[in-house]
Amino acid sequence: MAGLIGVLFGMEETFPPALVERINAMGAPGVSAEFVNIGAVRMDEPARYRVIVDRISHDIPFYRAYLKNAALNGTSVINNPFWWSADDKFFNYALAQRLGVAVPPTVILPHKEHPAGTTEKSLRNLQYPLDWEDVFAYIGFPAFLKPFDGGGWKDVFQVRSAKELFVAYDQSNTLCMTLQKAVNFKEYFRCYVVGQEKVHIMPYDPRLPYHERYVKNPPAYDPELLARVERDSLTLCRALGYDLNTVEFAVEDGIPYAIDFMNPAPDADRHSVGEASFAWIVNAVAEMAVRKAQAPLEPPTYRWDAMLRG
Repeated sequence: MAGLIGVLFGMEETFPPALVERINAMGAPGVSAEFVNIGAVRMDEPARYRVIVDRISHDIPFYRAYLKNAALNGTSVINNPFWWSADDKFFNYALAQRLGVAVPPTVILPHKEHPAGTTEKSLRNLQYPLDWEDVFAYIGFPAFLKPFDGGGWKDVFQVRSAKELFVAYDQSNTLCMTLQKAVNFKEYFRCYVVGQEKVHIMPYDPRLPYHERYVKNPPAYDPELLARVERDSLTLCRALGYDLNTVEFAVEDGIPYAIDFMNPAPDADRHSVGEASFAWIVNAVAEMAVRKAQAPLEPPTYRWDAMLRG
């Protein structure tokens, strides 16, 4: 186990092999990297890896269970599988507001359809009908309806009226959704945050086709705006405890509103983020993983009481 770093991944083609290659090329004494290889996992199985970089367990429950067991047995997992399992975007927004980071007004909505295995009796504590006029007064239009724990812009709807909202809400089925006031942004940034210390700000435009969203020739930005974006990115990731994350900001009237910051397996594909950002993320994650692999082996402390106090 001493110094061995594992990379756990799925459909990615560029980042995982580049990360393994970079770690091994660093030549850190006693440290090497490989792709994780596991089968059936015994609960008392010694940890094979000192560090695991997790890119896929959010989609594969078996991997998430394996990572929790590995953490119990001394592996440092990037990102913490316990908190990642518990986190959601609505909590993120509420925490950000308490921490002084700007976020648009947001509400969480009940499931449109009964979750599997439940009936109307399961929701007997739920107000019905909802006070939609109060919701509309608080959020306003346009707004975004999106899952409270989703990603990759899946099941996200922009709505400009109550009619459009109800049409989109009807399509959400059993998902738990948030409704958030839209930001009329001029600038938009997607920021890599690594090790709760390093920030790489990428101009981004979510209105463009996916492969064109990372702006290749951005204009000059106000240094004070960039400094606030960097500071808020660190504030959020340190509070949430993520060692690898992306934080997205939509900027309206000079104010960066944190829109999305629950991305613990962020896009790191060479072809979408571009060569410069790809090189930055590979190097930053490699250096973090090596540093963790060389750190003294100590039982981790998984507590978030300070975070919950804001």
